[in-house]
Amino acid sequence: MGKRKRLAHPPHDTNTLLPQKKHYRQRAHANPFSDHALDYPSSLEAIDWSEHYPAFAASGKTPEFADIGCGFGGLLIALAPLFPDTLMLGMEIRVQVTQYVQDRIAALRTTSVAPAPSSMSLSTTTTPYQNVSVIRANAMKFLPNFFPKHSLSALFFLFPDPHFKARKHKARIISPTLLAEYSYVLRPGGIIYTITDVRDLHEWMNAHLDAFPLFESVSETELREEGFGPVLDAVYHSTEEGKKVERNGGKKWLACFRRKEASRMVAT
Repeated sequence: MGKRKRLAHPPHDTNTLLPQKKHYRQRAHANPFSDHALDYPSSLEAIDWSEHYPAFAASGKTPEFADIGCGFGGLLIALAPLFPDTLMLGMEIRVQVTQYVQDRIAALRTTSVAPAPSSMSLSTTTTPYQNVSVIRANAMKFLPNFFPKHSLSALFFLFPDPHFKARKHKARIISPTLLAEYSYVLRPGGIIYTITDVRDLHEWMNAHLDAFPLFESVSETELREEGFGPVLDAVYHSTEEGKKVERNGGKKWLACFRRKEASRMVAT
């Protein structure tokens, strides 16, 4: 893949190097079936991840966490210092929102703004946010173009577009066809995290994941006992949509599923 195209650069607030969302106006949702004039790598070998993660250029690492529809990047920014040696990629279809996340990461790398070190971190890396990046892409169409088989340990679908009308349910990010792709890129033992404030969508995602033979439900309690509490806290509280739900006193529904070993598939 060639060099990333630099999107139009909106101005920053004069009082800070961090980008301000007021300069990145964008519609709340985009049609996933539209072309959107997106460029995709012709093969996995064509991707130069060093452009996204220059500090890891010599490591040969590829992303392990993927935030699908990452929005303004809240989850990525929250998880980056917790797993400083794990590469994380946000995928966002909206132009201005992608640009905002690009600029936010660049500013954080420059200013070295980071939360206090976590007890989960075993890294000696001193410059934060080198392990996060974002691309403008339509994950519903070309996810396997970016991730090798069994390369991901976590997939996040946080507050996705509910597509309320029945005729638009085919555009929902969780479906039998798409779950086949998610099971391909997710390694055995890897986890899909979903959360929404729309109960109907929660039931839809939960039902489809539960019916898919390569995934099994895993409870929040179990995940916290396994040490994933900080990840769940970020899932609940770090995103723009999650914070909006909290401000409005809304309810959030979480559902997590673990990718099974092929030998554990249940015949249907």
